[in-house]
Amino acid sequence: MNLSSFGNNGTSKEGNWSGLIQVSFFCFFLMLIGGCSEKASTNPQKPNIIIIYADDVGYGDLSSYGATEIETPNLDRLAAGGIRFTNAYATSAMCTPSRYSLLTGKYAFRHESAGILSAEDPLIIEPGSTTLPQMLEEAGYITSIIGKWHLGLGEKKEPINWNGEIKAGPLEVGFDQSFILPVTNDRIPTVFVEGHHVYQLSEEDEPLRVKYPEEGDHQYQEQQFGQGDASSPQVPQPLVGNLPSGHTHPEKLRYPADAQHSGTIVNGVSRIGYMSGGHSAWWDDEQMAATFVEKSESFIQENSENPFFLYLSLPENHVPRIPNSRFQDSSGTGLRGDAILELDWVVGEILNTLESNTLRDKSLVIFSSDNGPVFFDGYEDGALQKHNGHDPSGIYSGGKYTAYEGGTRMPTIVSWPGQIEAGTESDALISQVDLLASLAALVDVKLHDGNLDSKNVLDVLMGESEIGRDHLVQQSSDGLALKKGPWKYIEAGSRSGWAYNRHNISETPLNTDPLEDHEYLFNLEEDPEESKNVASKFPEKVKEMRSLLEEIKQAK
Repeated sequence: MNLSSFGNNGTSKEGNWSGLIQVSFFCFFLMLIGGCSEKASTNPQKPNIIIIYADDVGYGDLSSYGATEIETPNLDRLAAGGIRFTNAYATSAMCTPSRYSLLTGKYAFRHESAGILSAEDPLIIEPGSTTLPQMLEEAGYITSIIGKWHLGLGEKKEPINWNGEIKAGPLEVGFDQSFILPVTNDRIPTVFVEGHHVYQLSEEDEPLRVKYPEEGDHQYQEQQFGQGDASSPQVPQPLVGNLPSGHTHPEKLRYPADAQHSGTIVNGVSRIGYMSGGHSAWWDDEQMAATFVEKSESFIQENSENPFFLYLSLPENHVPRIPNSRFQDSSGTGLRGDAILELDWVVGEILNTLESNTLRDKSLVIFSSDNGPVFFDGYEDGALQKHNGHDPSGIYSGGKYTAYEGGTRMPTIVSWPGQIEAGTESDALISQVDLLASLAALVDVKLHDGNLDSKNVLDVLMGESEIGRDHLVQQSSDGLALKKGPWKYIEAGSRSGWAYNRHNISETPLNTDPLEDHEYLFNLEEDPEESKNVASKFPEKVKEMRSLLEEIKQAK
């Protein structure tokens, strides 16, 4: 399907006036006793809720957040119509943990399996537990996820049958509908899963088989596959089937990849892991964004008369970056920048669909990203060489994987026309883990799980308060950090040398000094770049922050 094939046709829907009158009368009565705000009374209906969640997009990747080499007009349009947050965080500098926190309202460091998952890992959210979609479903919402999942599929100790029913998954944790990228676009299998089955998998096709190396971490893969020489090269053979891989047929690649990413080749790009069969269901990377837009438009139009929740989880700009040809070479900053322009196009299409169906004023739209940016993440795709001065972390240091601010401080935009003042900015401290409690307050659902890290910051999200969280935890491959007021504390511990090897592979704006194993303390108001460790200067503050972090870690 081509990008140009999508239209924005829609019809205006009449509201349920009798329901509005009943609710308005009820709200008026509550106002008399102080139980309903004046703003709430002007829009008593539950809004549609759309979370657009980007991948590896940093604080400085949007022109509304200071980018000068890249223009993001649709994201800027969203920001101009709502609140642009400058002190908002993902809970982790890595994808799976952030997604877990967003949907469960819990810090992912509390779950031992919430690391970066493969397609062979089981579902890490317990079916029946409190989740964002489950809570909204309880409130009467139709719920859907479209896009990247990366939270595991299937049951523990039971291999997934990719040719049959695939469960448990999104439908078992509160979503009514799902159309997902099972893991990441650099991992196999390169198929979508709709509901409980692989999308468009033909019964006449060879069975789809999937296999990962027994050890999946970066260091292991490099040691096992990256140390051969001309006299005794180590060339791993496919673990299933005999399809070409980056190891066996590097001449078939669009661009080279490191050892970890040199598995089965799909669309000229090698992936993590190996697969065979299922060719009828393989996705086309260049059409992925258009596919997600089409599915999102259909969901919005089909549910235009009911409150709906859409979790649109986009892969841009995670590697491999293969944007549609319409966007290739369009940003002037390489494939990474091209993918950001494709992301911006998707946001524009969603906004256009809401507007054409007269749903924009009835819809709360939230945009953010799962973790910070990275130029080189396994593929020599030119992102390092062609960034053209673009700094994806803005004024902050570091990026994906790291404990520096660039790893978790995220561009975050919240917009609801008529309810949130347009064109505003907030420095209130908020975390994505707070969306569960905040949206529960919005739709008047009482949360029964007492073991949540989620805080109700609805007044902040609505622009009615500048008082956000007192503190929050940032997870990374360097360990945990604690943000409280102007202070940032990073606990002592082992650090991820491989993460810095990726960031520091050449001179880019993301170059950072690798953290050593001792404690760090930064004053972010005076030193937003985290260049001066003042732990020795303020030992009492270190003690206070260490104690609070330990208290949080031991809680629940």
